[in-house]
Amino acid sequence: MKVLAHSKWDIVPLVCGILHFFYVLVFFAVFPHAPWWLLVCMGLTYSVSISWNINGISHNFLHNPFLTFRPLNRFFSIMESLTLGFSQTFYKYVHHRHHMGNSDRPDENGETKDWLSIYRHGEHGEAENVWSYIFLSYLRDDPKAIFAEIKRKNPSDAYWGVIEIAAFVCFYILGFVLNWKFMLFFLPFYYLGHCLSYLNGYFLHYGGNPDKPIAWGVSSYHKLYNWLWFNNGYHAEHHFRPKLHWTKMKSLHQQIAEEQRREGTRVIRPPHALAFLDPSLPQKSRPLDIQGEVVRR
Repeated sequence: MKVLAHSKWDIVPLVCGILHFFYVLVFFAVFPHAPWWLLVCMGLTYSVSISWNINGISHNFLHNPFLTFRPLNRFFSIMESLTLGFSQTFYKYVHHRHHMGNSDRPDENGETKDWLSIYRHGEHGEAENVWSYIFLSYLRDDPKAIFAEIKRKNPSDAYWGVIEIAAFVCFYILGFVLNWKFMLFFLPFYYLGHCLSYLNGYFLHYGGNPDKPIAWGVSSYHKLYNWLWFNNGYHAEHHFRPKLHWTKMKSLHQQIAEEQRREGTRVIRPPHALAFLDPSLPQKSRPLDIQGEVVRR
């Protein structure tokens, strides 16, 4: 019987997701015994791994669920919700809106289709300041609005998302009951991890062109980054063909590379989280022309 729904390579992010969950349990177990420096290192590792999981494992899972048997996908979704501390079903629908708007600019009413758009809280058509986007985005989530959006489309998914929220809240409450000192130590790293994810998300679109489908995203072809982050670097390609499996992104890039060049698709050298080190970083967030210069309007 076929277990993996799309590719044999999905076993890798699947196993990584399981190991990530057990890492959290190990972190909890060693807390009373490990020296402070090891705990800090484990906390920072967890912070980075949140961004790694959200942008690699969880992201690919919501587009193309790994398993053929739906209850197993539900189980994996619950486990990911516990590991990352938010509902994967809610994330799925927020991310679908992200692809509806593709980091669009506000309309005449000041609204964006994409709730994650880097322009949503910006001024004068520019992207929001990177620091406020990183540190405030996690606090801006509106669970009621997300629930209403999901319920309108799929009521069963809406209530499943509530179950996932209840599961990770109970998981964290249990953590406080068993060792409140660990949880107080753990939560800042949890928050930092989500901030790192928003840092990554900011530069996935900063300098892109919201008006051209082939240039909606910003790509990085850094080999180690794409190997570890399951081809998350091919982000312009992903927005151009969002349902395409992560293992096929490189082939898609090769097919459309010339068109991307003509349309000015932005490419950076470092991984997205380090995009501020890229020598072509634009001073403004307006689209780039083919030579990489800011288009003046």
